[in-house]
Amino acid sequence: MSQDLKSSRSAKQEVLLAVTAHPDDETFGMGGTLALYASRGVAVHLVCATRGEVGIVHQDCLKNHQTIAELRISELNCASKVLGLSSVHLLDYRDSGMPNTRDNNHPQALAAQPIEMVADEIIDWIRRLKPQVVVTFDPIGGYHHPDHIAIHRATTAAFHAAGDASRGRLPVWHPSKLYFHTMPHDFLRFAVKILPLFGQDPRRFGANGDIDLTVIAANRFPTHAIINTRRFLRIQEEASACHASQGGQEMNRGLRAWFSRLFSGRDTFMRDHPRPVDGEPIEDDLFTGISVK
Repeated sequence: MSQDLKSSRSAKQEVLLAVTAHPDDETFGMGGTLALYASRGVAVHLVCATRGEVGIVHQDCLKNHQTIAELRISELNCASKVLGLSSVHLLDYRDSGMPNTRDNNHPQALAAQPIEMVADEIIDWIRRLKPQVVVTFDPIGGYHHPDHIAIHRATTAAFHAAGDASRGRLPVWHPSKLYFHTMPHDFLRFAVKILPLFGQDPRRFGANGDIDLTVIAANRFPTHAIINTRRFLRIQEEASACHASQGGQEMNRGLRAWFSRLFSGRDTFMRDHPRPVDGEPIEDDLFTGISVK
């Protein structure tokens, strides 16, 4: 499924492509950054690999939908419009579920597919959309989700192969920059220390209690870009509310909202290409150094 949410871009427009795994990844992670660039007139496109059909959903959320996949795509379309995305494109893979679950081994599960096969599909979208900047998950997929890790690997491979004429049928395209969205380490360390004071286990974080912040905090990726998104917190909260089945509305209330707002307002990125040079200043714009011709 592909959905154009805005009119086609001009020949000289800046273009950003985000590649994610599930409906809600575009909002809960880098939503502020996507909204910021969309507000600047950048054509912001999304490729989402699955329909999130394995996500845990309260029965009340399904009252107007036949399946979990149908519900979550509806939520994705809602959030994408709020963020100002230009288009949304779905790959036809199945949600793999959390690590070490039976869904990991489903024949259509994203995490069970050959990376090069998934990369070939992403190459096609890179060549169609012609982004200068591509963003995706960090090497551990944010919190070790199998699908996030698979998309990180496939997108990285696709970025570097999109200019290879021996791959695919569409004309080659050389995107300029590849970034991995990272979770802010200060937030992780703070959350691990303070959550127990509120009677919450940092090893069972998130709407479904399936995220271990202590393990995630043990990883620290370099920061090469910090994007100030504070002006877009309200938009990100509105987009989060679209994902009601994944606790998006609760994220705007109570302790979780307090945590979120305390550390929100900036997105951090690790740059994979071009390779950073020692002593290089941290960027405040993902399009730094790019001249659109």
